Amino acid sequence: MAEVSLKGVSKVYGRGETAAVEGFDLEIRDGEFLVLVGPSGCGKSTTLRMVAGLETPTTGTILIGGRDVTHLPPKDRDIAMVFQNYALYPHMTVRENLSFALKLRGTAKDEISRRVTSAAEALGLAPYMERLPKALSGGQRQRVALGRAIVREPAVFLFDEPLSNLDAKMRVEMRAEIIRLHNRLGATMVYVTHDQTEAMTMGERIVVMAEGRIQQVAPPMELYERPANRFVAGFIGTPPMNLFPPGTWLPDETLGVRPEHLSVSDAEPCEGRLGAVVDFLEPLGPETLVHVVVDPLEFHAVVRVPGFAPHRPGQRVSLSCDMSRAVRFRD
Repeated sequence: MAEVSLKGVSKVYGRGETAAVEGFDLEIRDGEFLVLVGPSGCGKSTTLRMVAGLETPTTGTILIGGRDVTHLPPKDRDIAMVFQNYALYPHMTVRENLSFALKLRGTAKDEISRRVTSAAEALGLAPYMERLPKALSGGQRQRVALGRAIVREPAVFLFDEPLSNLDAKMRVEMRAEIIRLHNRLGATMVYVTHDQTEAMTMGERIVVMAEGRIQQVAPPMELYERPANRFVAGFIGTPPMNLFPPGTWLPDETLGVRPEHLSVSDAEPCEGRLGAVVDFLEPLGPETLVHVVVDPLEFHAVVRVPGFAPHRPGQRVSLSCDMSRAVRFRD
């Protein structure tokens, strides 16, 4: 079994002035693909490094498969980690990079051959086995890094922003590769990213972090439709949820509305409709994002309109809201 449990885990640097992670409690299920997401400096990579054994918690306990690993070195935790930089040996071929860790462990040659061949076939690396890393594309190098983790057959895979160095097209391809890998292996995977699109498309559950603390843990659509607080509402979604100030729609409450749950029209403002001025448009093909400034607070909002939007900058419009889809936040 490969459950991962973090119980009251904190990490404080220096003389206690800086808490990178505070009061982190989380149960990661066996075989789950869990994503830690949040802005830079929120503590997500520090949390992953504590699970890996690269950082020691100041307080708390970490269990892997029911075993207390809080103070064990990485080699004794039955984990494999994939980093943002590929960390390949430049003088070794793909085959040698894949097999190196197994050779260090004294794994039998036949077993090394089986694991390396299986990983290479799964990741489409078979044609490149005798190449050096410098002869590979960025995506191929990342596949080799994944392969090095796979051949170890660990209890838990840890990913620390592994796609950050790739271009947009390659990131999409590698996201699909990692999802297929998880489906095939059924292994426990913990994935760190600052990219909420990556988090939404990959995670079975997502942990949203800010300032070292968990803000919400939920499946992707629950985060999207029912954010627990204003931070989650403003972080998850592209574009994020519109947060209307108290008194705009309802008294004494902030109202969160996704762009697709607003509508814009040329009708005059009336009860239930807010006056606004079109600021600019973002045509995206299947949809258009209409950016408006709402009267009288000069509050900026985004409306998602299917297809083409026949509006122009400076045009006066009115907004209506699907209140059944809105989320209320008490300040």
